[in-house]
Amino acid sequence: MEQKLLNIHQQILEAKRQGQKLLAILLDPDKIVLGNLDSLIQKINQSPATHIFVGGSIVKATILEELIAQLKQKTNLPVVIFPGDPSQISPHADAILFLSLLSGRNPDYLIEYQVQAAPILKKTNLEVISTGYILIESGNETAVARVSKTKPLNRENFDLVLATAQAGEMLGNKLMYLEAGSGAKNAVPLKMIQLIAKNIEIPIIVGGGITDLHGIQKAYKAGADLVVIGTAFENDSHFFEL
Repeated sequence: MEQKLLNIHQQILEAKRQGQKLLAILLDPDKIVLGNLDSLIQKINQSPATHIFVGGSIVKATILEELIAQLKQKTNLPVVIFPGDPSQISPHADAILFLSLLSGRNPDYLIEYQVQAAPILKKTNLEVISTGYILIESGNETAVARVSKTKPLNRENFDLVLATAQAGEMLGNKLMYLEAGSGAKNAVPLKMIQLIAKNIEIPIIVGGGITDLHGIQKAYKAGADLVVIGTAFENDSHFFEL
């Protein structure tokens, strides 16, 4: 157990080296009903998921700790916190994506929340994985854009998105997360994923607007190392059927 906890980033790097594609199921505590959790966990255990992400743009629910505890008890997958702010930290998870919203210029999401989180994280055994977070315009306003008060990057401005990803890599980010947003009308453009995959070395995470298995496979083929799905998986019991 300790070995897994300390090496999630290394596992992602190794999977990238071997060409193994990864899949994370994102669970938003605000959308989870604990009474239905067992059936959801059963679905996750039967899926090809390799990771579970927990978090959301706004987490008002008080079930974060209970949710993570049950996931740890009833699955063998690494549980990674995907935080919207410093209140979404639990020492019971395996790791946390230490996000910096590179696509926006709101200092709270670039550095302020990270400063607030650092002393809390120092008191835990969580593996902290520095992650550049780039919000891509998706055809409708997503919760991330609304809460962070930042505009996503234009989905047609590939050069700006690439430069932003490269800047994040140069700053020392270990992962790069391209996000269309929860409930996005359009996923991250495949040609954009392809361009960035060819021009940065760190693993690429892609999420938002992926509504079926074909969408996952297309993102993989374009160069995504880890794909994140959430709402669509929860709502569709046949998600992984072709």
